[in-house]
Amino acid sequence: MTVLWYTHIASPVGKLLVAGTDEALHFLSFPTGHKAFAPRPEWRQADAPFREVRQQLSAYFAGDLRRFDLPLSLSGTSFQNSVWQLLASIPYGETLTYGQLATRLDRPKASRAVGAANGSNPLPIILPCHRVIGASGALTGFGGGLEVKEYLLRHEGVLE
Repeated sequence: MTVLWYTHIASPVGKLLVAGTDEALHFLSFPTGHKAFAPRPEWRQADAPFREVRQQLSAYFAGDLRRFDLPLSLSGTSFQNSVWQLLASIPYGETLTYGQLATRLDRPKASRAVGAANGSNPLPIILPCHRVIGASGALTGFGGGLEVKEYLLRHEGVLE
């Protein structure tokens, strides 16, 4: 059984929980919202495995980093993984709708399934699910809460 390490990283949206191995990042959780979670009992606290994660998140929030370059470990279905990989291709400061993501996956009728996969993204911010919006342009559900989604999109210059 692989031991996961975890630490908390201060950010403008609160203290982020990150977890992973020495090789890859597995999870990021916001302190609030319906998808927030605490470290699991079997996880072990350590800061050292997350130096690069901390540096890149700090650079992102300082406005100096537009695309993360971290080793990630994603464990989802093949459909979820394809959605999560596509999230990484959405440029900083831009948004796509669930329908546009579904079309890019050659599954134009799968916008609800894309939404469900987006909602189970284990690495928000890193895989920028906040850049996905409703067809009407509305800021739809977000695991960290809509106020965090709005903050991230303002930070990236999408919203004024």
